[in-house]
Amino acid sequence: GVKVEQSPSILSLQEGANSTLWCNFSATVNSVQWFQQNPGGSLTRLFFIASGTKQNERLSSTVNSKERYSTLHITASQLEDAATYLCAVEAQCSQVACSLYPNCSCLSHGP
Repeated sequence: GVKVEQSPSILSLQEGANSTLWCNFSATVNSVQWFQQNPGGSLTRLFFIASGTKQNERLSSTVNSKERYSTLHITASQLEDAATYLCAVEAQCSQVACSLYPNCSCLSHGP
């Protein structure tokens, strides 16, 4: 499988400060998703991104498949940004792998 590492593991910010969270993966991936889990436990998907950059108000995410990383950038942090942030990747599934393992299903997503 693909190994995924996030950094930093713990981040302390002053309100109004900017920050970047990193998600590094061990293989090329089709897409990356970033989630926010608030202290109450509910999970919100922030981004689904296959390439390039997406922005949503004060948050932006970038994926660099060649360098095998994604970032989540928080601009002008606010109290409601206090949460756990998670990244998840969709690994590429080759036709070779699928022929060797017939139970594997390959999904390709359009742009």
